[in-house]
Amino acid sequence: MNKNYSIEDLNLVAKEILARTKSKTLLFYGDMGTGKTTLIKELCKELRVEDVAHSPTFSLVNEYHTTKNEIVYHFDFYRIEDENEAYDIGIEDYFYSDAWCFIEWPQNIENLLPLESTEIYLSVLENGQRNIQLK
Repeated sequence: MNKNYSIEDLNLVAKEILARTKSKTLLFYGDMGTGKTTLIKELCKELRVEDVAHSPTFSLVNEYHTTKNEIVYHFDFYRIEDENEAYDIGIEDYFYSDAWCFIEWPQNIENLLPLESTEIYLSVLENGQRNIQLK
């Protein structure tokens, strides 16, 4: 998947991501302001998360519950300074729990990431649209 989209297309993009991913671990790469958190909020809507999704910048992880009794973990590793901080929160338990794991700034814990994951690259285009690539 490699496409350009606007905010109006976000729900369709989220549906397409969920249909195409082979893993419940999604890694979100992109500069600040590219829409990682906004896209994750839309993915949470598509998964029928009951809670209000928001960025876990200071807590590192938020836990959401869906109407299908699934769990979604939303990580933000922007402020992490050492991979040991991720170990301290029990990262392995989260990653191998069979829950959805949405990870912002995964490059900050690169050595800890599960091998089975979907990489999502976001960038902002000159016209304000976003480009998304799934790998």
